[in-house]
Amino acid sequence: MKFSSTIKVTGMKFSKGKMDNGTEFDSTKVYVETELDTSKDTAMGTACAEYGLGKADEYQKYKHLADALPFMAIADMEIVTNGKTQKTIIHALKPIEPAKSGQGVKNVAA
Repeated sequence: MKFSSTIKVTGMKFSKGKMDNGTEFDSTKVYVETELDTSKDTAMGTACAEYGLGKADEYQKYKHLADALPFMAIADMEIVTNGKTQKTIIHALKPIEPAKSGQGVKNVAA
């Protein structure tokens, strides 16, 4: 299931390399402010959830926004499953800049 959502990105990191057993890894993770589940009245507020955003080279596209963290973005996302568990992945991020004195939202993507 694909969808778009406006999100608050609080951090990003990438990992790339090879483990001692020869297994290679290559990924970018995005940390997004996410509402806690309040349905059982045991939590309130927000936490940061980790979402995948492709390979390590994706991180470089957003590195210039380090001083802008946290920033708002429109995320193209997808919920996928293996039949037992599901996860949400981000396919693309389009950072947006807050409106300035009478102007609309502006795309600041690289």
